[in-house]
Amino acid sequence: MFGDIPQPVLNRMAFLEAVDGRDRFDGTPKMQRLRQIPAESGRFLAFLAASAPAGNWIEVGASGGYSGLWLSLACRLRNQKLMTFEVLPEKVRLANETFQAAEVSDLIELVHSDARLLLASYHPVGFCFLDAEKDIYLECYEQVIPNMAVGGFLVADNVINHQEELKIFIDRVFNDRRVDALIAPIGKGLLVCRKV
Repeated sequence: MFGDIPQPVLNRMAFLEAVDGRDRFDGTPKMQRLRQIPAESGRFLAFLAASAPAGNWIEVGASGGYSGLWLSLACRLRNQKLMTFEVLPEKVRLANETFQAAEVSDLIELVHSDARLLLASYHPVGFCFLDAEKDIYLECYEQVIPNMAVGGFLVADNVINHQEELKIFIDRVFNDRRVDALIAPIGKGLLVCRKV
């Protein structure tokens, strides 16, 4: 999976990494920045998704499509499709460009909508990645977990660098007997839940 990443995917990853690096230091307003995961988080997500049980694969927060590119590697390996949600029009446009340029549009369906309006309709869910505004994590979690396949993974980003903001969410997960959970100190902190 990592040994033969297609060149169009590598090219687009490099482009988005450059855009993200520039935006972090040029004063671009926070909401407009890509705020994408680091490459090590992407590798971990693809590795985990490749081990997920059968079911829908969902991403909440497409941004510019960077994490979707990493997940597309597991999609291709597993003959799976990723459903990714984004609410901001400029990021939807960029993500569409990303998936087309990287030649992964056949593996990823981009939905311009608030995921909370549709999440409950997906079942079973084999894999879910949350990387959106932090105030919606708990609501998304509560919609996905009841429909998650046994052995399915839900991963939430930014749980170390936004630990205080996400305290209620993190506490809920660690007290939820429906899942086993841990925090992986990868990138900005990934909360990994496995449905039991």
